[in-house]
Amino acid sequence: MATLIASGERKHVVVLGAGPAGLTATYELLKHDVPVTVVEKDPLQVGGLARTVEHKGYRFDIGGHRFFSKNEEVEGLWTEILGDQMLTRGRLSRIYYRGRFFAYPIKAANALWNLGPVEAVRCLASYARARIQPVKNPRNLEEWVRNQFGWRLFSIFFKTYTEKVWGISTKELSADWAAQRIKSLDLWVVIRTALVPGRKSGRRGEIVTTLIDRFRYPRLGPGQMWERVAEISAAKGHPILLGRSVEKISHEDGAVTSVTTRTADGGAETHRGTHFISSIPMRELVAKLEPPAPERVRRAADSLSYRDFISIALMINRADVFPDNWIYIHDPGVRVGRIQNFKNWSPDMVPDQSKTCLGLEYFCFEGDGLWSMKDPDLIALATEELGRLGICSAAEIFEGVVVRQHKAYPVYDDSYQEHVAVVRDYFATALPNMHLAGRNGMHKYNNQDHSMMTALLVARNIADGSPLDPWKVNADAVYHEDIRVGERDGTGRLVPERVSAS
Repeated sequence: MATLIASGERKHVVVLGAGPAGLTATYELLKHDVPVTVVEKDPLQVGGLARTVEHKGYRFDIGGHRFFSKNEEVEGLWTEILGDQMLTRGRLSRIYYRGRFFAYPIKAANALWNLGPVEAVRCLASYARARIQPVKNPRNLEEWVRNQFGWRLFSIFFKTYTEKVWGISTKELSADWAAQRIKSLDLWVVIRTALVPGRKSGRRGEIVTTLIDRFRYPRLGPGQMWERVAEISAAKGHPILLGRSVEKISHEDGAVTSVTTRTADGGAETHRGTHFISSIPMRELVAKLEPPAPERVRRAADSLSYRDFISIALMINRADVFPDNWIYIHDPGVRVGRIQNFKNWSPDMVPDQSKTCLGLEYFCFEGDGLWSMKDPDLIALATEELGRLGICSAAEIFEGVVVRQHKAYPVYDDSYQEHVAVVRDYFATALPNMHLAGRNGMHKYNNQDHSMMTALLVARNIADGSPLDPWKVNADAVYHEDIRVGERDGTGRLVPERVSAS
């Protein structure tokens, strides 16, 4: 017997997923006095990809989540929710390769110095060869970066890490992504600058935009932000319903009417509403529709793919391991892609300041060999790789825990845009009271602030008829009336695409 949860006479919104997008929409709707029901699959906590996991007093992210946005409204929202619990932190992130740390973003002088004189000469020779004989009309990432840096620097600083993250050969990734994400670096200009004091290092104002050196971060991790929103929602009479997996999304006469969820004990609940917001993976959303969506829509949704993620937190009996917030591991001899040092995000992420908690990140596909390894084997792998990298010894590690994250990254293959367009158009025309928001909800590889801004616009569209389209929020979480020429899918942010067959 299903438990019927009615919506009442006025607007009532059912939100699928209690991550940054779902909870931002909830927070905004409650400001407009619109009642909300939020269902979340996780039985223990909110936050989605931005949750904070706690293990024996040690807290860690699923990845690292900086709080930085060019959007003042999003920055203000963080302050409004957490106030003085938001810390301001300095940023340090470097590349680790064969026992040495390299500046990130890459600086040619630093890179060549760290590589040593013999390898530096080889890199310069490789660079000169690439400039004299470039690949004409580079189509893939490997060709484009080889033209810019030479083969040897490409192999050291780009090939290994990119293939770890995306699970795709750099020969299969589009050159378009490299052109936006990787700054062109003229090694000859760098050398002349070093040799001639006062010489300008560029040709257009000589100001190079670098990554931010400071960011904000909740004292107890990003999950603290979303746990606070959940508390606010509960205080207003709308507690987040945890442990509810979506079983069925019913619709009739051109509108979604209810969502049926399954609880941990096998019970069913039906949540009725006038409007619905989905931040769950687009592929899952379509699969749950009843009656089923047209075949072309189901086919498009089934064609969307995702990159999964394993985080292995290791507790180390040492106060200081390395000074970075995180380091990128470009060494091809290990499988780990990135290592977070959570104590350097916030001291309160560890219960004992004489200890350190590191998060080793492994990128994989659900069901592959890495994903299917048993937890003790994964902890042993992470422990062995830390030792191989020379970061710490196995004897210093006294605790470990594994967290698997499904669908951490939406994959941008060569046809994802047309698949997303089919699904998006279907909901806009056939079921317009189902709104999509957030990274997985919109199948957009975006940051937390971007997900939040799309959710704010969706909530305002429901609450007061705001005409702004959340699909036109770009990578800086800023709304643009028009999509600019050259942007992919309106986010302003490219991610790897497979090279087309033509």
